[in-house]
Amino acid sequence: MKYKSKKEFLDSVVDNYSDQKEFHQAVEEVIHSIWNTAANNEEYCKFNILDRIVVPDRIIIFRVPWMDDKNNVHVNLGYRIQFNSAIGPYKGGLRFHPSVNLGILKFLAFEQVFKNSLTGLNLGGGKGGSNFDPKGKSDKEIMSFCYAFMNELYRHIGRRTDIPAGDIGVGAKEIGFMFGQYKKIRNAFTGVLTGKGTNWGGSLIRPEATGYGLVYFVVEMMKTRKHSIKGKTVTVSGSGNVAQFACEKLIELGAKPVTLSDSSGFIHDPDGITQEKIEYVKKLKSVRSARISEYAKKYNVKYTKGKRPWSIKCDIALPCATENELNLDDAKELTGNGCYVVAEGANMPSTTDAVHHFINKKILYGPGKAANAGGVAISGIEMSQNSTRIPLSREKVDGLLKEIMQRVHRTCVKYGDKGDFINYVDGANIGGFVRVADSMIDQGIV
Repeated sequence: MKYKSKKEFLDSVVDNYSDQKEFHQAVEEVIHSIWNTAANNEEYCKFNILDRIVVPDRIIIFRVPWMDDKNNVHVNLGYRIQFNSAIGPYKGGLRFHPSVNLGILKFLAFEQVFKNSLTGLNLGGGKGGSNFDPKGKSDKEIMSFCYAFMNELYRHIGRRTDIPAGDIGVGAKEIGFMFGQYKKIRNAFTGVLTGKGTNWGGSLIRPEATGYGLVYFVVEMMKTRKHSIKGKTVTVSGSGNVAQFACEKLIELGAKPVTLSDSSGFIHDPDGITQEKIEYVKKLKSVRSARISEYAKKYNVKYTKGKRPWSIKCDIALPCATENELNLDDAKELTGNGCYVVAEGANMPSTTDAVHHFINKKILYGPGKAANAGGVAISGIEMSQNSTRIPLSREKVDGLLKEIMQRVHRTCVKYGDKGDFINYVDGANIGGFVRVADSMIDQGIV
């Protein structure tokens, strides 16, 4: 191996991409887990897998000009990062949010490579999006932007090349607009986007998949200690799709979710969030300007402004909002209050220090690339339904989702079992890496 140490390799990544701190964080986490596996494998060294696996196959950046309702012209940046296709076509979401930049999308695409590998499906990793903010925009303005975005993106995607999905700021509406424009340009009805409406090729359970899959993964984690999820108190951050459907599945399985949040603060409902209350949240969040504080007013519970819910006593914590929302102080407070299960519904929501604390405490900690793989799993199932033209029942899709999450969990245990506890970070990273690395070697130096 050309690098004398792990630090030397990580320093080279920082030197090459000095302004991409989220990408540095994602690479550091993976490299810490896989270093010995890679360094002690003659083939991995011979084919220089480490240097190759941290560099995307390609990065596409483009201009997106669009017109608002007052005929003013705006320009945003569009991105698609096609990171690795060793095990299948690129697969990963599109994010529309002001925070979008190259470093964030590279971290998301890098994570996606290993997440997709863990599912056992033949999907490579990619990610994309724009710094466009759909909040406060009319449907006409969102449609105008989506058409303009697809006018460039269509050149780089296809059902056997790259199949984008939704992410933050990209829901069924945005997917519909982009699919319509792609279909018009290409004059072809193909499964080129996932997260489509069920009337025209979408899969049942897709909106629920990440949240449901997260809870299925938690259930498997708890089985390793012969514990049941029934009756457990759960803190959940976020209030979008992942948080809503995680709560829905928790309620179904007899657990008690007690918090939800948004960027302004969090609510604490000590009596437990019920299915009726979740239905209210779904309606509330369908209004783009709505805030979770409305829940507190309606149900007369406490709302804490400007904070996240990690101070609330719980058995299980599910960060489902955004990256780096849970820091070391939060981690210490959680474990100090008796929390012994943390599973990530969002991508990289725990800081590096927080992750180290969870591992040092030997709690059940499920990193996002494993715990939230349910979304891409059902995207893969949607792709197969598009190919066969045969839609599957809700029960069948939900059964496949549970099966895939159990497979992800088995892989994590296989590579992460330390005897006295399971290091799910190592398990997910090594399990995802080995499959991709072996496939890269099979295909030569490309």
